[in-house]
Amino acid sequence: MAGKRLLMLVGDFGEDYEIMVPFQALTMVGHEVHAVCPDKKKDQTIKTAIHDFEGDQTYTEKPGHRFTLNADFDSVDESSYDGLVIAGGRGPEYIRLNQRVLEITRHFADADKPIAAICHGAQVLAAADVIRGKRLSAYPACAPEVRLAGGEYADIGMDEAVTDGKLVSAPA
Repeated sequence: MAGKRLLMLVGDFGEDYEIMVPFQALTMVGHEVHAVCPDKKKDQTIKTAIHDFEGDQTYTEKPGHRFTLNADFDSVDESSYDGLVIAGGRGPEYIRLNQRVLEITRHFADADKPIAAICHGAQVLAAADVIRGKRLSAYPACAPEVRLAGGEYADIGMDEAVTDGKLVSAPA
């Protein structure tokens, strides 16, 4: 399979492993991945966070890495990409407030292009209103948002993923 051109939406305090690992793995297998963040330009960085489960009601958050963006958000032409990756962590809770993020997300859904959403990435999908009638997973705390947006929440293992058409989603 020839490498594809993928757009990755990220934000400050996105989950480190949900940004770094997909970016590196997709690049390693031959895809061109452009990581962008609203209000940031190529070569700027975002701060990532590492979520750790230590027996509390929710995860704790530790400092991650500085992840360098390799494309400008303001220059994104979504029609030139083959697929979309939405990283999880806390980033989605605020990038979903950006209307351009929602437009980009709707483009991929309307064009029936592949979309991968990890963890809290479902918050972007819900805000873009593109999950109505779809089965997807997310971090369990996002289940109410998935349901309120008309999606069917798939309660699966943290090491599993679910697909519905060209939508691939996972809780972690």
